[in-house]
Amino acid sequence: MHKIVFLLSLVFYFSLDACSGTKESTNSNGEKELAIVEENSTSQPAKIVIPGAYRLEEYLSLLADKKVGLMVNQTSMIGNTHLVDTLLSIGVDIQRIFAPEHGFRGDHSAGAHVRNSTDVKTGLQITSLYGKHRKPTNEMMSGLDIVIFDIQDVGVRFYTYISSMHYLMEACSDNSIAFMVLDRPNPNGHFIDGPTLEPEFRSFIGMHEVPLVHGMTTGEFAKMIQGRGWLKSSKELELMVVHCENYDHNTFYQLPVRPSPNLPNMSSVYLYPSLGLFEGTNVSVGRGTEKPFQILGRPGQKNTEINFTPESIPGVSDHPKYEGKTCGGMDLEKFVLEQVKDSGRLFLQFLFEFNSSNNIAQNGAFFKPFFSKLAGTKRLQEQIENGVSEYDIRKTWKEDIDSFREMRREYLLYSE
Repeated sequence: MHKIVFLLSLVFYFSLDACSGTKESTNSNGEKELAIVEENSTSQPAKIVIPGAYRLEEYLSLLADKKVGLMVNQTSMIGNTHLVDTLLSIGVDIQRIFAPEHGFRGDHSAGAHVRNSTDVKTGLQITSLYGKHRKPTNEMMSGLDIVIFDIQDVGVRFYTYISSMHYLMEACSDNSIAFMVLDRPNPNGHFIDGPTLEPEFRSFIGMHEVPLVHGMTTGEFAKMIQGRGWLKSSKELELMVVHCENYDHNTFYQLPVRPSPNLPNMSSVYLYPSLGLFEGTNVSVGRGTEKPFQILGRPGQKNTEINFTPESIPGVSDHPKYEGKTCGGMDLEKFVLEQVKDSGRLFLQFLFEFNSSNNIAQNGAFFKPFFSKLAGTKRLQEQIENGVSEYDIRKTWKEDIDSFREMRREYLLYSE
């Protein structure tokens, strides 16, 4: 513990320094990366947003003499250092790492099973929770006193990190192990929108009866999971959340690390809530290109502004939709900068357009069964197929969104 206290101020100082970069930087490979910056529309200097992981003074004392497990990935950084490396360097007894979808290092493509392994750098055991097991077994939890969750989410129901968090919370509750969330901002935390999940469509890509875009951080969502009694456990969970500083739900927070392989920049992050639904259609979202979740297209599409050919990219997109085939479609990069970021809503017009221009002979039916699982309801597909206007579709969401918004207030940690 003396080592922790001695190094705490030094680590925290350099963490804050690393957090204060510009909006864009270049890594050692010459690639552009994101930086942590808070934007606002006033002339006042923007305050630096400090994620929970950076606030070591708030939680290190709680880890003293504890056997610690962590669910982390490539986003679990304090400045330029991974949380695991930081905690090990100051004497925290880490016993096990739990890996979500995309793996501990974020180098597995979407849907690819992640295997148990050993981290080469630290020698720590990595237990996959996106393979044979989604919920840890009692054996996996054996010997742990506390588990830390520190993963950057993007605020969309079908993004699987919150499902992994749910199952890990449940396992901690079953085994009387404390659970701590090191909170991080939600880049889409400024709005709530979309259909609410119906129980019959519950799955790992949608476990909770919430709107498609829920407007909560992982810490807030963990509080809601516990508070609503959604954990299937007879025991009370000891839940702790280390808050972010200088964040509220109107903060536009630029992610310092891509949250998953196919969300490489803020354009993709802001478009993801709207374009993620296309994974359940015959349209490519640009997986296997340089602009995933920023372009849309398919073979034979008429009146197109761009053409692209998806290819396999190891660890990013393995055998993407329409691999090796030329797709015609649209580029939404400019659109997101002009409209999506500040809109506070999903954009449905792209679904209307591609549905109406679908060539069944060329690519089959526009909607695939997976669409309703993503949407959390069959109703949205039926509405689009029947020509219901976006205005009228939104009216069918309103009552559920209003109810959720009221319920959500109880669990918010940050002002709206």
